Amino acid sequence: MAGRPAPIRPVASPDVRVRAFVGGERAATYDQLRALAVVAEDHGFEGFFRSDHYLATGAAPGGPGPTDAWTTLAGLARDTSRLRLGTLVSAATFRPPGPLAIVVAEVDAMSGGRIELGLGTGYHEAEHLAYGLPFPSLGERFERLAEQLEIVTGLWATPDGGRFSFEGRHYRLSVDGDLPRPVQRPRPPVIVGGEGRRRTPALAARFADEFNIGLHDLDAARAQFDRVRRACEEVGRDPAGLRSSGVLVACCGADEAEVRHRADVVGLPVEQLRAAGAAGRPDEVVARCRQLAELGVDPLYLQFRDPDDADHLRLVGDEVIPALA
Repeated sequence: MAGRPAPIRPVASPDVRVRAFVGGERAATYDQLRALAVVAEDHGFEGFFRSDHYLATGAAPGGPGPTDAWTTLAGLARDTSRLRLGTLVSAATFRPPGPLAIVVAEVDAMSGGRIELGLGTGYHEAEHLAYGLPFPSLGERFERLAEQLEIVTGLWATPDGGRFSFEGRHYRLSVDGDLPRPVQRPRPPVIVGGEGRRRTPALAARFADEFNIGLHDLDAARAQFDRVRRACEEVGRDPAGLRSSGVLVACCGADEAEVRHRADVVGLPVEQLRAAGAAGRPDEVVARCRQLAELGVDPLYLQFRDPDDADHLRLVGDEVIPALA
């Protein structure tokens, strides 16, 4: 497989694996995302994930146009050699489940087995209206998500030469022999996340390898992790087999002036980011990461909101990740 030389930094501590997450607040070109991913790989991050949106919120007029998450990941699969790669999260409204299973399996092969699929209901109505995508009610979106999870995981699990058939309310398909084949066995990890109190934990317990939630409110996150554990027990699954992960906005600076500059880019007060994100000087961010590791969060996704600020990733990779070892 074509790729880059081995990274120069160690991976994160087993106590909490740190992944870089690039959200959709600002549009970014492939070259910008590739530059960030290369820095992440060379400076000890365990993974590089991106959101899956066709409209950026807060993007300046005249900036880069929309990009497709799985096209981006296909490029990064060839331009990196170690990073775990994936989405937080793809919307079930964007792609039919059969083609999605094929795309993810192909990108997994292109990466040598480093892909993870985050899948959710979709929530941003404006991007659906902008690009002619259906945006049904929340109840129907949950129904579609459940069917998509069953189809994608079912296609990947079907033995070579086997037949997979599905008849649901929203999707019907039948594939005989010619099935999508990811490199990872039994399949690429599947991520389900969100704050729904009933349907989301139930779907995670049935289908997911990882449950993900925003960590801005630790009490709410702890309660949601408990709901997911109970949902696992209800279906006879060992909760220890489902990873608990979370996302925090990163705002790390070598000094207070740099912290405040990056907070200005995020668009939130430093005090709010210190309370609800991973903000401050490196020692403060290390302490925050350790607090989350004690909660059982692993991996931890740090969200970087400025696609032009590769130095932000370098700082976290050089000063925070090694301190977690």
